[in-house]
Amino acid sequence: MPTYEYQCASNGRVVEVRHKMDERMKTWGELCERAGIAPGKTDPRTPVEKLISAGYIGSASAAPTDVGCGAPACGSGGCGGGFCGLQ
Repeated sequence: MPTYEYQCASNGRVVEVRHKMDERMKTWGELCERAGIAPGKTDPRTPVEKLISAGYIGSASAAPTDVGCGAPACGSGGCGGGFCGLQ
C-alpha cells in the first residue's frame, strides 16, 4: 500500500498514513483515525491537504517483480540502486 503525507493548515502538523490509491483523507478526524493518533484540540472536521505520494515503500525482496516498463525489478541487481526504471 502506498504511503501519503497530509497536512493540516489549522495546526501545521504533517501526518504520514498508508492507504489504497483510490482513498483520500479529507478531514483531520479521518486522518487521525487512520494514523491512530488523537486529534487533540483541532476540530476533527478541519480539512487536510495531501502533500506527496511516497509510492511503494518496502524492502527489495518484497518489491514487485514486474515494474511494467521493461526495467528489471528491484533486487535483481540492475535497477539502479533501488529506483526501479529510474536510471
